[in-house]
Amino acid sequence: CCWSAYSASGCIGSGRQKGFIFICVGAQDVPPEVLRQREVKWLDMLSNWDKWMVKRHKKVRLRCQKGIPPSLRGRAWLYLSGGKVKREQNRGKFEELDSQAGDPKELDVIEKDLHRQFPFHEMFVSRGGHGQQDLFRVLKAYTLYRPEEGYCQAQAPIAAVLLMHMPAEDAFWGLVQICEKYLPGYYSAGLEAIQLDGEILYALTRRVSPLVYRHLEKHKMEPILYMTEWFMCAFSRTLPWASVLRVWDMFLCDGVKIIFRVGLVLLKCMLGTREKLKACQGQYETMELLRAIEPRYMQEGFLVREVLEVPVSERDVEREHHVQLKRWRKNRGELHCKSPPRMHGARAIMASEPPSRQDLRQNPTIIVESPLPPPQPTPQLKKGEKSKEEKSKKKGSMKKAPTVMEIPNPYPLAGDPQRDPQLPLRDPQLPLRDPQLPLRDPQLPLRDPVPTLRNSTVQQPLVNDTPLPNTPEDSPPPHQPTLNDQSLLTVSPLQKSTQSLSSIEADQDTYL
Repeated sequence: CCWSAYSASGCIGSGRQKGFIFICVGAQDVPPEVLRQREVKWLDMLSNWDKWMVKRHKKVRLRCQKGIPPSLRGRAWLYLSGGKVKREQNRGKFEELDSQAGDPKELDVIEKDLHRQFPFHEMFVSRGGHGQQDLFRVLKAYTLYRPEEGYCQAQAPIAAVLLMHMPAEDAFWGLVQICEKYLPGYYSAGLEAIQLDGEILYALTRRVSPLVYRHLEKHKMEPILYMTEWFMCAFSRTLPWASVLRVWDMFLCDGVKIIFRVGLVLLKCMLGTREKLKACQGQYETMELLRAIEPRYMQEGFLVREVLEVPVSERDVEREHHVQLKRWRKNRGELHCKSPPRMHGARAIMASEPPSRQDLRQNPTIIVESPLPPPQPTPQLKKGEKSKEEKSKKKGSMKKAPTVMEIPNPYPLAGDPQRDPQLPLRDPQLPLRDPQLPLRDPQLPLRDPVPTLRNSTVQQPLVNDTPLPNTPEDSPPPHQPTLNDQSLLTVSPLQKSTQSLSSIEADQDTYL
């Protein structure tokens, strides 16, 4: 996928989960043979996505934890999030939304936020460039798709990360799936959903790291103060780029529990020891520490290993969600935003909306029309029957007989067509006759024993009183000079030899 040229991925380190150990290395350090094998495996999964998700989902999860190959990350994200099925079921919807004008107030806020998203990335570095144009189109289309929700500033980095890996239409449907399935209600007015998840994170911290929980409770630090940007932007503005990609690989596969795990790991690493808590004597110092997380804790190998070891599952998240929802209703009343239920990962999304085989079919990204005509369908042949091409090849392979050159007759008869005098009588490379054959039959006499009429100037040989073959009876015979003809005195030696040879051949023809 050419859209993955803007991204990088990989991790370095090791991790273990449920009894097995695997090594996570950066994409730049993976041998080409191993990377090619991973690409082949992912291509096989994408070609049979429904079967893999139903029967071998654990294998898909493991391969997402190892890291999706950079060349297939955009396509894999679209399949994991369900954006591929959503796009196929709403053909032409994005073009329809893109052609509409949009709300001027929403568009004004979007335009102000375009240059703030990854300003040093080559896609968004130039104002009015193709990256900012596509980002504007995606965000505007979402405000038209969900006008009751509108635009939220935290949606811009989500859409920007998607645009680095896929075209604008695919990024739009990926954004729709994240906002509706993975993080429902996060970007609505009032931010009630993100506050509720903050309470869930606070409760999970009590179970995972009691020391950190007591410190936060002592200084009365509300989760909304430090986790809003983490969760709403899916850590895209917090972690290094390589770690962001690895977290998104697992997040789109397993759902929001990955976001909770990453938050718990950062809290534990920055506030999990007594020595570190001594430097945080108040709320301000604690906030400054959480805003400047040490790079070693955000390194992808270390982070992936720690995330996989955090004992938090979907069931734990849902249990705390129900507990905190009851407490919310008791203290604050009903939620104003009625968001749809949250889906925990790709398998739950596919189960909620079962796709058809046509929806999962892979289509080429770039279609080039060939100038050649389409191939004709080959007819089905019976058993033992050969096609015309095979017959023609067989005929062509046979040795062709040499062509026979036609030699003109140097002594034409009266009825033969006239020859061009400028053309040679014969091919000079060919011999006059076969040297193997004798000049004449030695048993035949030199002269015809039948008497001829010598008194006339025209001699006509006779055989049983019949004219020569090929000679018309009514036409006069060709002129043959006699011994007394004066023309012989002026002829050249070559002509004499030719005439003598002519007489000999005529005698032989007469006897034959």
